[in-house]
Amino acid sequence: MNPVAVPSMRERVTQLALNGALFGLCYPLANHLAERSGAARSVALPWDAAVPFLPWMVLPYMTSGLLFGLSFLLTDSRARLSALSRRVAFATVAACLVFAAFPLRFSYLRPLVDAPLPAWLFAQLSAMDQPYNQLPSLHVAYCVIFWPALRRFAGGRTQQAALAAWLLLVAAATVFTYQHHLADVAAGALLGLLAIRLLPEAASGASEPVAFSYTLMAGLSLLAWFALGGLWWLYLCASLLLVAWAYHRRHAAFLHKHEGRYPLWVWLLYAPYLGGYLLTWQLVRWRERHRPPFDRHSERLWVGRRLSNAEAARLPAGCAVIDLANELSETKALRNRPYHHFPLLDLHALDARSVQPILAAIAAHAAQGRDIYLHCAMGYQRSRHIAQLYKEYSQQ
Repeated sequence: MNPVAVPSMRERVTQLALNGALFGLCYPLANHLAERSGAARSVALPWDAAVPFLPWMVLPYMTSGLLFGLSFLLTDSRARLSALSRRVAFATVAACLVFAAFPLRFSYLRPLVDAPLPAWLFAQLSAMDQPYNQLPSLHVAYCVIFWPALRRFAGGRTQQAALAAWLLLVAAATVFTYQHHLADVAAGALLGLLAIRLLPEAASGASEPVAFSYTLMAGLSLLAWFALGGLWWLYLCASLLLVAWAYHRRHAAFLHKHEGRYPLWVWLLYAPYLGGYLLTWQLVRWRERHRPPFDRHSERLWVGRRLSNAEAARLPAGCAVIDLANELSETKALRNRPYHHFPLLDLHALDARSVQPILAAIAAHAAQGRDIYLHCAMGYQRSRHIAQLYKEYSQQ
């Protein structure tokens, strides 16, 4: 295995904490929304009436949290860690959206429990959960997602069979502890399988995790609409979905930036995205206020971030500008210079087809004895990567 692909413990804990926080935000909110709506419907089937209540099943039920932690902490590949994190986040947000849109309630009363340990565990469970958030069962969805994450660490067939039995017991416990009906279990299993199918371990490109992130934020915006109301949240959801679709298609010019500026309709559709980048740019400028906004990479090539008008005045006279940022309009002082825009998606792997015209433009200006200012939005990735490629290109 390539050592570079192995995640650090900090990365594993970070992904675990982020998904734990996401669950801690969305799941109680969905419970609250169901309680507020007075949800009384259920999806109990005739078979559910025959399911016995087994107090001891609360023991495997409560181990779901342990499985949650182990699945992240034992992951030994960044690709697998990324896939696990995205699958869990997808299941969490998708399930909570269903909970909010179709609130259901468990239809049976749970009998009293006398045994001390199960009684204490049920008390802890009641303090954290309510009889809502029914279909799909997140416990079951998580069990399906944990299986491919944990089975490689189970060793031989006996250990894998034990792990499968544990996961099945946790899933079954949702019914025998009177937490879920059978339809909830079936829907949870389908949600887990859907997460695995839609989010494979080996993403087809660097754009996929970014597209997923914007889709996830759109889902959270929709959940906020259920909680707070207001057309703003629906607009935010739609705008973020458009960005996610552009990243999924790897459409770098989706903002139709022309001569350094955006048409009005782009601002109307993508204002949250453009505004977020503008705010980030301002924060980067403030954080790096004691550092130069650009530096010389080679004899004719200067590299950095998008500049303010005052910062642009410090560039060499007659300097050509190559703008890689698709997310920020160009500074007026730089638009007045020889200006070229080559849109590249942020956080996206570069390909030869998009890189070659940029290298050719840099080489053409350098051949004319002209300085070039190459910049992206923040000056961290795209511009630095292209500058390094140009250095290798010019040495050939």
